[in-house]
Amino acid sequence: MPTDESTDEKRRITADDLYRFQVIQDPQISPDGEHVIYGVQRVEREDEKKVANLWMVPTEGGEPRQFTAGKHSDSMPRWSPDGSQLVFMSNREDEKQPQLYLIPRDGGEAQRLTDLKGEFGEVRWSPDGAALLMQFRKKDAEAVEREEDERKKKLGIVARHITRAYFRADGAGYLPQERWHLWTVDVQSGEATQLTDGEYDEGDPRWSPDGQEILFISNRSEDPDFNPHLDDVFLMPKDGGESRKLETPEGGKHSPAFSPDGKWISYVSSEGKGDWWKNAGLWVLPIDGSDGARNLTEPHDVHVSSCTLGDIFNPPFTPPVWDASNDCIYTQVSRHGQTLLKGVSLQGELHELGHEEGSVSAVSFDDERQKAVYVWSHFDDPGQVWVLDTASGERRQLTHLNEDWLSERELGEIEEVWFKGAADNDLQGWILKPPGFDPERQYPSILEIHGGPWTQYGNLYMHEFYYLAAQGYVVYFSNPRGGQGYGEAHSKAIEQDWGNPDYRDLMAWADYVEEQPYIDPERMGVTGGSYGGYMTLWIIGQTGRFEAAVAQRVVSNAISFWGSSDVGFHFADTWAGDQPPWENLQAYWDQSPMKYVGNVTTPTLIIHSEQDMRCHPEQGIQAFLALKQRGVDTELVLFPDEPHGLSRMGRTDRRVARLKHILRWFEEYIG
Repeated sequence: MPTDESTDEKRRITADDLYRFQVIQDPQISPDGEHVIYGVQRVEREDEKKVANLWMVPTEGGEPRQFTAGKHSDSMPRWSPDGSQLVFMSNREDEKQPQLYLIPRDGGEAQRLTDLKGEFGEVRWSPDGAALLMQFRKKDAEAVEREEDERKKKLGIVARHITRAYFRADGAGYLPQERWHLWTVDVQSGEATQLTDGEYDEGDPRWSPDGQEILFISNRSEDPDFNPHLDDVFLMPKDGGESRKLETPEGGKHSPAFSPDGKWISYVSSEGKGDWWKNAGLWVLPIDGSDGARNLTEPHDVHVSSCTLGDIFNPPFTPPVWDASNDCIYTQVSRHGQTLLKGVSLQGELHELGHEEGSVSAVSFDDERQKAVYVWSHFDDPGQVWVLDTASGERRQLTHLNEDWLSERELGEIEEVWFKGAADNDLQGWILKPPGFDPERQYPSILEIHGGPWTQYGNLYMHEFYYLAAQGYVVYFSNPRGGQGYGEAHSKAIEQDWGNPDYRDLMAWADYVEEQPYIDPERMGVTGGSYGGYMTLWIIGQTGRFEAAVAQRVVSNAISFWGSSDVGFHFADTWAGDQPPWENLQAYWDQSPMKYVGNVTTPTLIIHSEQDMRCHPEQGIQAFLALKQRGVDTELVLFPDEPHGLSRMGRTDRRVARLKHILRWFEEYIG
């Protein structure tokens, strides 16, 4: 197999190349459409810190210039309405407590605006530029007191008093008692004013076009933790006070927006309770109540989201934006392995903007909606900033991060395939062939399975796939039933039937690949994380066709997952029709890989993160101990201090170690 010291004309991707990537963050176009401010994140190898600074580039093109500097994190830049200054978040004075800063458009010394203790969410300028509206969660008084008392700080937390079901979150840890509320900050004085309070969270705040009202989302039901479908849309006076609920259908909601004339509101929602398979739709309703809410995208059976998976840049969802005409809304749609920018008219007609393939995300428009900037990512590039002329459709690349060294890497060829699934259903997949591919040889292969399951693989850069291909493996991946991007029937297929339609589709995909003359049928491996880890364990409990498996951040036992995951109790809907385990134990057990662990003979490596609150480490440990007791070749690798998203967001040395463990295992059994 090739090594990291390959002497090919072009080098092959290595695990350590993770240190080289510079990642685009949150590009924002100026109100006049002339400049773009964006973040660039890099890793400092000596201390493993992730550092981010702001850069600026003209939309007409030219050399980007660094706008802020220093070994800290500058993020979330937002232009003032007149374009004269920006607000951004930075931890430059306190690594653990970011604050908001103001800086002139032409650069200079940033001035700290806030002095708050807690977490910042979204930040929005008022239309007159006099204030900022933000989502903020205060630090608990007990935590503040502990930080200010050296003795208490040294002793640490004495006890955690938990009163709600959603008391922890993956990547965040144990949540504070305080909730997310809405605040304003005076731009001149920095004075912060809390507008809402109580035992509910408020989010997604937006100013009305005239600056007199605030739009937001909140769940005011008796127990929001168990009823995420009871989100509502509210309007509130700009200075706080009594809020007014707008009548909308039940369903989780996010990303509300005013039309420019202030007569309409749009939002994104999946209607109903617990129907996780449903498409997220783009909804509109008139503020005056003259008509009910309408789902504009429902006739098209498309998913309004950014759900294509990558492991360098994970494209964020951008709240939909109204056109200046009040008759069209721009939003992202994930479909058939792509996430693209679409225009949706109030009559429900769809049209495409910009790129026709890849992933479009982090979209920002100028005031006149004549230009849009966004990050475009695809198989060969984690992401660059582009600008689009919305009228002509012309687009221009503004950044060229990573191109210098990636151009010196041979990645291998990706072939897109449409094939028939187990139910004669149309499925999409991709085959990545190793650099220097020889069609006369037979290669070992690795089936990769995505997480979710309500996501999709597609046209987006995956370092892990290229790394494995660089070692001489054919890597293949697809979108079996259960995921998003192929319509509601595709996604609903595994409802209360996990491990059956999806398993059959994955085996149809493995059959297709195995039939290729360059595949060695005796050297096939399988891996995946999260739902992909679930399916990896499920597969090796059903068949011995794979000679090696790497099951990552797994769900192994649906019964214990219900209570050990931060959101496990929500899976009752998809596993047992909203019945908890004690009401329908059999349904949970029938859909658990542990039920079939007695069949496993495949050598299996289990990888898990110790701070994974989405798929708790006990899920991986259960599988490891069961395989160990049965005498199956197995090992367990645990990563300390890491959450569920280690492969995408973890400390870089641990991400490198993870890749090398995966390769080591496959090399031993199928290499």
